[in-house]
Amino acid sequence: MNDMNTEEDNENLDDNNEEENVVNLDGMNGEPDLEISPEDIIASLQQDLLEARDRTMRALADAENTRKRAQKDREDTGKYAVANFARDLLDFGDNFKRALESMPDSTPASVTEGLNAMETELLATFERHGIKKIEPLDEPFDANFHEVMFETPTPGKAPGTIIQVIEAGYVLNDRLLRAAKVGLAKAGPAQEGPTDPGAQVDIEG
Repeated sequence: MNDMNTEEDNENLDDNNEEENVVNLDGMNGEPDLEISPEDIIASLQQDLLEARDRTMRALADAENTRKRAQKDREDTGKYAVANFARDLLDFGDNFKRALESMPDSTPASVTEGLNAMETELLATFERHGIKKIEPLDEPFDANFHEVMFETPTPGKAPGTIIQVIEAGYVLNDRLLRAAKVGLAKAGPAQEGPTDPGAQVDIEG
């Protein structure tokens, strides 16, 4: 009988030891083990996919914007690289025109015709390289392209109308090189003669 009791006690002891060696996964950290459903996994993957797609689209948009800016910079460099040189040519053209206009009547016709032909060719060269002359007589004033030198009441002219071009302006591919210097009509009763000394500017000289 004693031998039987001893065997049962040994078996009970072994069972207790096995139970103590079993790790209780459900009770780790005091938190229950929550099962993740397939639907939750799919939803999480879909969210990750949307976020990755959004990041990719933003990166592509940034790259495209950078490409367009670089292309525009290259185009502008090609179109406006000669701007400073063009301004120097404008001064030469102005002086050349003044020289033509100040020639005495005794100048041989062949000389006058040759110089006029040179001026025509100079202006044609300007045009070929995108340089255009601005002579806005009788046009509305535009602060982007015109510089006011004087204003005076003028019968029959709406206020803001350009009544005199003192110095022609120029643009290079629609970018202003030099503003046209102009005189404007303004509101008010007409007066004898201009009210501003600047109106006496002789554009012929």
